[in-house]
Amino acid sequence: MLSQPPPLRLDDYDFVLPEHLIAQAPIRPRDAARMLVVRPDGLEDRGVRDLPALLGPGDVMVVNDTRVIPARLHARRGQARVEIMLNRHEEAGIWHALIRNARRLKAGDEIAIEGAEDCIARVLDTPEGGAARLDFGPDQARLAAALEKAGEVPLPPYISRPEGPTTEDSSDYQTIFARRPGAVAAPTASLHFTEALLAALDARGVKRVTVTLHVGAGTFLPVRTDDARAHKLHEEWGEITPDAAAQLNAARATGGRIIAIGTTALRLLESAVRPDGTIESFRGLTDLYLLPGHEFRSADALMTNFHLPRSTLFMLVCAFAGDQRMRGAYAHAIAQHYRFYSYGDSSLLFRAEETA
Repeated sequence: MLSQPPPLRLDDYDFVLPEHLIAQAPIRPRDAARMLVVRPDGLEDRGVRDLPALLGPGDVMVVNDTRVIPARLHARRGQARVEIMLNRHEEAGIWHALIRNARRLKAGDEIAIEGAEDCIARVLDTPEGGAARLDFGPDQARLAAALEKAGEVPLPPYISRPEGPTTEDSSDYQTIFARRPGAVAAPTASLHFTEALLAALDARGVKRVTVTLHVGAGTFLPVRTDDARAHKLHEEWGEITPDAAAQLNAARATGGRIIAIGTTALRLLESAVRPDGTIESFRGLTDLYLLPGHEFRSADALMTNFHLPRSTLFMLVCAFAGDQRMRGAYAHAIAQHYRFYSYGDSSLLFRAEETA
């Protein structure tokens, strides 16, 4: 009988972040952001533009090509107002969504999207608290038009926009790699890349492989259990094509390092890695929860922004680079006034051989 892992105290992953360090807008140009390099033997203050010098010929960056959709909608069921956050496309016209005021809905209800009244969603069921499955009908073009007309960019709650997202947010919250619509949150590590930086990486001989993970609304949900292991992640859809897997395995076989650009890329890679460290193709849903104690096999380094205290993503980076090392890195970042969260600065974490 397998023994259960010990509880993981959420309080152990808390820290105090001064509010003024929460970035409300990105640095311009994007690659002018700072970057804290975290190695097993210490910390180094660098910039995102130093990335080519920190990587080498034959290394492979894994980037996520998901595209953020305007997934936040305001709607009515009769006189009752609800807010819809589309979370995951399930099949033609059917979406899993997180609903504010979901208790007002039941199966069979019809809700009209404000600002696009010809777009009606029927509630199929409410499978869990705060969620619903919605049927927008088979005309996907109608829903796409409604999103463009009435949807809002789903900015994280810590970015203050009392009047709603700005015109700049529509482009600022989209990465240079964005191709495949479906995400409700940006893979924010990639927000730092520019054409100039990509050209410098190409000149350095750093390769690039594209995967897809449609980031869901669950990324915004706080952990509400004292034992972090009891929290459950929402499923997200991802794909690693056979060609992408082959490129990664060929690079690893010739001594190249795999650099995950963002926690979304890392989660997808770890969902598809074999025990020997090779990557297999993947297409489907993943709810992989990466916590301290996880043995990483797929990536040698992780480029990622600075994350919220008591969050699944802060626990992920602690799992990847080591608890004490990351607590020290975050204390250093706060002392040096790094900018935090989606529009903030970056970090480059090299995997710890021993992450305890």
